[in-house]
Amino acid sequence: MWVATVPHQPAGPVPTIFTARPNPKLVCRYLPKPKSFRFGAFGIRLHLNKYKVSVKKQLPELETQKSDSEKLRVGQEKGEGFDLGWLPAFPHVFIASMSNFLFGYHIGVMNGPIVSIARELGFEGNSILEGLVVSIFIVGAFLGSIGCGFIVDKLGCRRTFQIATIPLILGALISAQAHSLDEVILGRFLVGLGIGVDTVLVPIYISEIAPTKYRGSLGALCQIGTCLGIISSLFLGIPSESDPHWWRTMLYIASIPGFILALGMQFAVDSPRWLCKVGRLNDAKAVIKNVWGASEVEKAIEEFQSVIKNDGSDLDSSWLELLKVPNSRVAFIGGSLFVLQQFAGINGVLYFSSLTFQDVGITSSALASLLIGVTNFAGALCALYLIDKQGRQKLLIGSYLGMAVSMFLVVCAISFPIDEQLSDNLSILGTVVYIFTFAIGAGPVTGLIIPELSSNRSRGKIMGFSFSAHWVCNFLVGLFFLDLVEKFGVAPVYGTFGAVSLLAAIFATYFIVETKGRSLEEIEMSLSSDFMSRDK
Repeated sequence: MWVATVPHQPAGPVPTIFTARPNPKLVCRYLPKPKSFRFGAFGIRLHLNKYKVSVKKQLPELETQKSDSEKLRVGQEKGEGFDLGWLPAFPHVFIASMSNFLFGYHIGVMNGPIVSIARELGFEGNSILEGLVVSIFIVGAFLGSIGCGFIVDKLGCRRTFQIATIPLILGALISAQAHSLDEVILGRFLVGLGIGVDTVLVPIYISEIAPTKYRGSLGALCQIGTCLGIISSLFLGIPSESDPHWWRTMLYIASIPGFILALGMQFAVDSPRWLCKVGRLNDAKAVIKNVWGASEVEKAIEEFQSVIKNDGSDLDSSWLELLKVPNSRVAFIGGSLFVLQQFAGINGVLYFSSLTFQDVGITSSALASLLIGVTNFAGALCALYLIDKQGRQKLLIGSYLGMAVSMFLVVCAISFPIDEQLSDNLSILGTVVYIFTFAIGAGPVTGLIIPELSSNRSRGKIMGFSFSAHWVCNFLVGLFFLDLVEKFGVAPVYGTFGAVSLLAAIFATYFIVETKGRSLEEIEMSLSSDFMSRDK
């Protein structure tokens, strides 16, 4: 995600599993001629080949009936029209991405009206309390991320989405009608709680229901949803400059997407992997048939059941299992990716960008934020197109290299004695390129690749751990960024962001395994078999 804030205001003091030994016959069947990879600095070879599953027999009903998704794929094979294999999964992914829209909206909704809120509720000029109103959101999100793994294991993604809308809706309504600081803080905490659950849940849900071929592109909708939410809050926040009570209307509006999400999830499908784990095999087959195609049913069910047989159901998993390989490695990678993402400085750059735009004559903070939002959105659209073509690892490496170059460009523009107009233009160029390259890779890929590498049994808990690291770092960057700029200056701080971006590119080169075009079960079986063979 691939998660960023808006530039107006500072973020404030914000933002083993005992894996059973695989069946040797099954591994041999699925991996006839394994191709070796090295799993980062751990020196572990991975065998990631596409499974070649032979379907011995077709279900009788599948011989005479084809789902809509199957017809789309047949048409594609015959060269009829465009590739529409993603279409059956799109409505479900679109509803889930409403959570990211809410996330983006709540990021932006407080940045403009916070002054009006402080004036009306009597804490204007108190930077600590203003920061608390912003940062309590991060506290709630941290707790929501930690608790999400347990809930989704028990209830599945669809019901968890609906439960998470309760604090989202209540928090927005409480904040909107607040007449005291305590009510605003309670409302923002509840909103953060729901957002924390959803930020973990959306990548898991999309990775588990999307067809393998389109998993990356559909996963990039998370970033697009966040961008649209931010842009919407900026547009709706324009009247707040003239209407001191407009912030209440904005917060009332924030409850509407929550109702849409809760209602939409009533008609969305549940993850076929979760359905298979809890024994609802017929429901799982129906989802696969309608979303992936009838020809995928037997192959997918066989893969699901083989993984469940080897690992066991995740309904009885515990957090201590993250200390066992391979989950400890994946959790390390997930946490590290989010730490590097946040300390690469996205939130700090976004905040300071408004001042950079003022230097070239763009004095309207709303217009500056809009330009940044459009740049972010354009990068997310590029990621949508590239992620399943170029792969996750290439996008991550290229993204962080672009971020590093753009940061060093800004440092040079600030540090060297060049023409003032040229310096300002180079600073603008570096800022825009930084945000664009972030949105192409570091934003969307980080949240997508972690559930892809995670095992079926521990996916929820690994995601919860990774996102909790994200929220802690988000908080720290928001807390210390301005103090560091005041003490050391912009150039050293931006230079540090560039250095961290380079480090992230190196990390992605040695630790990230390409997951493009491989099913989640194939990735898990390859990781598990390799780790187990190493232990022997």
